[in-house]
Amino acid sequence: MTAAQRGIWTGTQLRRLLAERAGLELSAASVSALFTKQPSQVKLFTLAALCAALDCTPGDLLTLPGSTGPSMPSPRPDPVPDRQPPQQQPASRHRSLPPL
Repeated sequence: MTAAQRGIWTGTQLRRLLAERAGLELSAASVSALFTKQPSQVKLFTLAALCAALDCTPGDLLTLPGSTGPSMPSPRPDPVPDRQPPQQQPASRHRSLPPL
């Protein structure tokens, strides 16, 4: 979506832009994978190069599962756990077993 907003419609255009603006040479297959499927991982160097080439931030490129867009949801406060103080156990219960 970010590439399309900047007039980049093909992998060839993105490859050229990455090489010119960020000095990153990606294979046609790698660029095609970025266009056609959601990658499970992206190197930080590649993410930085994409941001430089597309003049955007990582938040413009990433979405969280279940979100409707690239913006981050507002953080929810962590629930306060109902903790009780730990009880002292006899020291013999915490010894490790001898090697086999």
